[in-house]
Amino acid sequence: MTEDIASIIAQAEDHMQKAISHLEAELIKIRAGKANPQMIDGIVVDYYGSPMPINQVANISVMDARTLSIQPWEKNMLQPIERAIIAANIGINPQNDGNLIRLFLPPLTEERRKELAKRCHGEAEHSRVAIRNIRRDAIEHIKRLQKNGLSEDAAKDAEADVQQTTDKFIAAVEKHLAAKEKEIMSV
Repeated sequence: MTEDIASIIAQAEDHMQKAISHLEAELIKIRAGKANPQMIDGIVVDYYGSPMPINQVANISVMDARTLSIQPWEKNMLQPIERAIIAANIGINPQNDGNLIRLFLPPLTEERRKELAKRCHGEAEHSRVAIRNIRRDAIEHIKRLQKNGLSEDAAKDAEADVQQTTDKFIAAVEKHLAAKEKEIMSV
């Protein structure tokens, strides 16, 4: 039975790690004043009738702290890329010069910083909920094992291990949130 418990805890830990990875990916997309190519990773461009991520039809680079440049591999992709950026509503107007598209990130206002911090809190809450759901599922598995003959002490110990793992990952969420909030709020 202990193999089953170890398997349940390992599986829960793996799923919780995936929730943390997802949080990290979402927090990278929230801009913090500095230009970052991952800010536009979620934008999809119409490439000859099929949707493609922007980084698969163009080269994205950071020109300086507040400017991204997008160099399409085909010149006729300038317009679709520009339309996709506008449609994505990321708060940045693309500047098309006929060869490449520049994205100038305006300096963040205090109001915009608070709005971005609120969005970070929302992403962190999604991760916390996901981690708690994983904990609930793991504890349900342990209770099923207890009905099938696992001792009550072993079940309580396993539940305590699951809770300890959950606490560790919730603390990681808080650490990521605090770091991103500090990055956003620093002028």
